[in-house]
Amino acid sequence: MTGRHPGRSPGSPLRSPISTLLSRRALLAGVSGLTVAAAAGCGRTGASRRAAPVTAWYHRYGEAGTATALHRYARTFSSPVTVDVLDGDYDARAADALGAVGGPDVFEYGNGPNIDMIVSGAVADLTGVIGDARSDFTPALLDRMTYRGRIYGIPQTTDLQLFVYRRSMFAQAGVTAPRTLDELVSAARVLSRGAVRGVYLGHTGGVDVVGGPVVFAAGHDYLTEDYRPAFVEPEVYDGLSTLRSLYLSGDLLLDAPTDWSDPAAFIAGRTAVQWTGMWALPTIAAALGDDVGVFPFPAIGRHGGPVAPFGAYGAAVAASGVDPGLARRFVQWLWVERTDLQLDWSQAYGMHVPARTSLLARAAKLRTGLYADAAALLNTVGRPQSPLMWTSRCDSAFRAAIAQVVCHGADPATELRAAADVVTKELARFQW
Repeated sequence: MTGRHPGRSPGSPLRSPISTLLSRRALLAGVSGLTVAAAAGCGRTGASRRAAPVTAWYHRYGEAGTATALHRYARTFSSPVTVDVLDGDYDARAADALGAVGGPDVFEYGNGPNIDMIVSGAVADLTGVIGDARSDFTPALLDRMTYRGRIYGIPQTTDLQLFVYRRSMFAQAGVTAPRTLDELVSAARVLSRGAVRGVYLGHTGGVDVVGGPVVFAAGHDYLTEDYRPAFVEPEVYDGLSTLRSLYLSGDLLLDAPTDWSDPAAFIAGRTAVQWTGMWALPTIAAALGDDVGVFPFPAIGRHGGPVAPFGAYGAAVAASGVDPGLARRFVQWLWVERTDLQLDWSQAYGMHVPARTSLLARAAKLRTGLYADAAALLNTVGRPQSPLMWTSRCDSAFRAAIAQVVCHGADPATELRAAADVVTKELARFQW
């Protein structure tokens, strides 16, 4: 589901991508989240506490009907719950508001609460909330919201990122879906005709959204199992150098009116290929019919492989909220017990894969056509977007390095090593 301000939009294709703000699609592009501003011990107490009902926070989704659905769900619950749908930089606002007067009791967060929220005690343990349903959730999603065996977020639905392409344009150009990043660059060359550009990766030329896919497609990861940088590798250098060549080629759309999570430029025929999300497929299909196909981020190097990153917003509970017990009960009711509402949330507003394996058989829209092709990518080359320990400081350093390489031609090895130094120092904050 798309946010009102999706991705890391810089506001202008010529502005530095380093300065862009976090938003929903940035979170689901891999960033772990912001540091908690208020410690758990500074919660709402005494007369300053907001009276019940419990308040649940959500960001402003782009799909029609989402806000209405969230309010409708809450009205069905046995106790009063106020739903607040927030505009702007939701993720920063949610992180800053934890434990503060007027903050949320229940809130959603990209890929679940971040590690600082967890270790500071700002969010409640939800292991008991999920109970026996634990085995029914997609393991990779739930693992991302788990720390030292305890669960701190309940996945709401699965968002998948992928490439969409115009079949007719590919046929006219005599190209097929690229299997490697080099093939994508070559295809972009012949697909660029007149006002049409071959590929669109977002306002920043992809530096804020495809850095992770480059690492994964090259056969590597952000971190090793013992939490050390794992992205300083020759294959990653090669992938970034290829992105640099695409950025300079003239075949990359850089002046679209909307960012990568919105399919407007693709539907308008300004590009033959766009990196976006599964959530956009209903809008695309309604406009273009069968003239659309999907493929994953293509492989890099001999040991790499295709990848389709996925993530999920997770429901969390503020540990120092007005009524943590009632907040837990609401999360359990909506995201564990009410599978009918979970299916509605996944299928009625945009297109998503349910977070529960038992719901897949009931997700009828995923069985045929374009949606089935996209769902197959999740099952075959799907990859979680980032580990829990990939903090906002890690992510910022990594994205800054990508920007320097792709947009400014800096040496990949030098920039990634500098980012790795930041990551190493950042992770030293935590005791293993």
